[in-house]
Amino acid sequence: MLMRKFAKMMPAGALTRLAGRFGPDQRGVAAVEFAIILPLLLPIYFGTVEVTQGIVINRKVTQVTRTVADLASQVASIDNNDMQNLLSASVSVMTPYPTNTLQVVVSAIKIDGNGVATVVWSDARNGTARPEKQAVTLPAALRVNNTTLIMSEVRYTYTPTIGYVISGAIPLSDVIYMRPRLGETVTRRS
Repeated sequence: MLMRKFAKMMPAGALTRLAGRFGPDQRGVAAVEFAIILPLLLPIYFGTVEVTQGIVINRKVTQVTRTVADLASQVASIDNNDMQNLLSASVSVMTPYPTNTLQVVVSAIKIDGNGVATVVWSDARNGTARPEKQAVTLPAALRVNNTTLIMSEVRYTYTPTIGYVISGAIPLSDVIYMRPRLGETVTRRS
């Protein structure tokens, strides 16, 4: 309707000439195409950022787990100061990511002559240490009678920075077992 009014106001053929002038003009095409595709690209971009960061943090959780077990298994005995340093190392490994939700538990597990695994000692950072003599379920391949294992458990709650594609907290965790290297067991001293 508006076009009809506009066409009546213009002399004959003027509308055709005006349309012909704008027809070959391509200056705004890129902006229009960008405006159309932007709503599709933003979720892909932010999703990629969030998933990549989640994968990197999950890898860091695995590194923390391995580092704690590795450090604890390299000594014959650990005192309070050594344990504090060991647990502080977990924070260093997790850097530059936030460590306020990082929970680390390191325990010595004794497997008796009957294949029953129990906690000998346990320490934690931002978590709860396992109680002494608590039964532990181990993978069958690790249940070797009359041996000791160092068990490292790490939990981390990943909250996406942007939260555009992935919303809510995602719990990440890992557990690793290592045999003591300098003897049959690692003794925990006060």
